[in-house]
Amino acid sequence: MNRPGRPAGPASETAEIVLTAALELILTEGAAALTPQRLHGMTGVARTTIYRHWPTPKDFLAALITVAPHPSPAPTGDPVADLHAEVDSLCDRLRDKPVAAFLRALVTASATDPDCVELRHRYVTDLLAPFRAAVAAAGVRDRAAIEEIAMTIVAPLLVDVLLLDGPADRERAHRAVGDALNRIPAQRP
Repeated sequence: MNRPGRPAGPASETAEIVLTAALELILTEGAAALTPQRLHGMTGVARTTIYRHWPTPKDFLAALITVAPHPSPAPTGDPVADLHAEVDSLCDRLRDKPVAAFLRALVTASATDPDCVELRHRYVTDLLAPFRAAVAAAGVRDRAAIEEIAMTIVAPLLVDVLLLDGPADRERAHRAVGDALNRIPAQRP
């Protein structure tokens, strides 16, 4: 016998409304502003619905990470050019889209909620994944070397934006691609 009741998750329209408002709050006020009361006031969605599906800021952050995947540029067949395209894409996302503000919110939330540390790691891992794939496609096989190259390229961009409140230095990142790949010629075919 089927029992009527509430569905397991919010309706897609409700989730979109609430998560859009949550992202707006993150971008303007940070993760601490993510409260069911604030989101109810912004969206008109019942507080009970918000509490049921997103009881903590961590739940909002996790939901936003899930709906925020960003596709990589289409591979060209030239792994080095593809790595440069990934640099351009990340620089654009750090400049034009909420990647930097979202990372700041994750860092802030991680300082007060240890459960958010895993979310921060997951988000940064997602940012690094296309770089790791492009480095591997360039012929690098050693996992440690792949990680080092990806971090050599991405870390300065994140420092520029998150710690220094400046723009991502695209030219330096492009130089880092060439420098990093040239340091390990024995790894490439």
